[in-house]
Amino acid sequence: MIDCLNRNIDYIRISVTDRCNLRCVYCMPEEGVVPMDHEEILSYQEIVRICEAGALLGIRKVKITGGEPLVRKDIEKLIGQLSRIPGIDDITMTTNGCLLKEKGAALKAAGVSSINVSLDTLDPERFAKITRRDCFQTVIEGIENAKALGLNVKINCAVMEELTKEEVLAFSRFSMEQEIPVRFIEMMPIGQGANYKAMNNDDLAGILSEAYGELTESKRVIGNGPAVYYTWGDGRGSIGFISAVNHKFCGTCNRVRLTSDGFLKLCLDSPAGVDLKGPIREGISQDELVHLMEHTIWDKPESHHFNNEHKKTDLNMNQIGG
Repeated sequence: MIDCLNRNIDYIRISVTDRCNLRCVYCMPEEGVVPMDHEEILSYQEIVRICEAGALLGIRKVKITGGEPLVRKDIEKLIGQLSRIPGIDDITMTTNGCLLKEKGAALKAAGVSSINVSLDTLDPERFAKITRRDCFQTVIEGIENAKALGLNVKINCAVMEELTKEEVLAFSRFSMEQEIPVRFIEMMPIGQGANYKAMNNDDLAGILSEAYGELTESKRVIGNGPAVYYTWGDGRGSIGFISAVNHKFCGTCNRVRLTSDGFLKLCLDSPAGVDLKGPIREGISQDELVHLMEHTIWDKPESHHFNNEHKKTDLNMNQIGG
């Protein structure tokens, strides 16, 4: 559907759980967070209802997120149900990859087309420091398995100040060798992420151009998001930049988010949105649900205000949906 600023909102990111099997330093505190009660989390039937309503409004693309979506039991059953909704054209997932090796085949069979794996370093020791867990090799095996299954795989690297020139070049070599796009994502000042400062993407591009020569902006469409991709040499490697803070793309934003407890969130940096779980459990009709979502999405905020001094959300990304 078209919002009040003439943006085409055709993409929803759905958090299916606030739980995660990692404890990444920029996402949640070391001791973790108190998980929501099970009854507070949307059921698969409720998620399907919301997506059916969204499809009637022009939502065509669905991203399954968490927390870590693969820790939710029978997640492939939800994906299978979503893939059968008329109008839903693409279902993708963002995962930390720890369970990807064992779940990859079921995800593909259910209808997942693409997997984004959150991987912030290719150094096993630094991986353990960032995630507070020791499962680097399991993640690498999950990536290899997903690629072998024919899933489109992309790597998401959250850029923190500790990221070194050597690691940037290691990711570029990984991209060339595996022919897997790597996206450097600017750290956003949300929850624990507010404690970290991101390296500027212009500096990242400078490291790559110094090593490989002139970068060429790729015209190939890779995924549903706002990343700008660059290639070099023979084009096997592909690096994307997502700079929500310093190079905001709010004017073309096409997404809304559904939190695991049923709040339709219009912008990461705004409380704007509406609770859908309550009305659904109180018996709202499907027509009324469509109207509620349409009315809410119409008022999607113009932009975030990460660069301004104002009260930030108290939620961590595992609670909002990564």
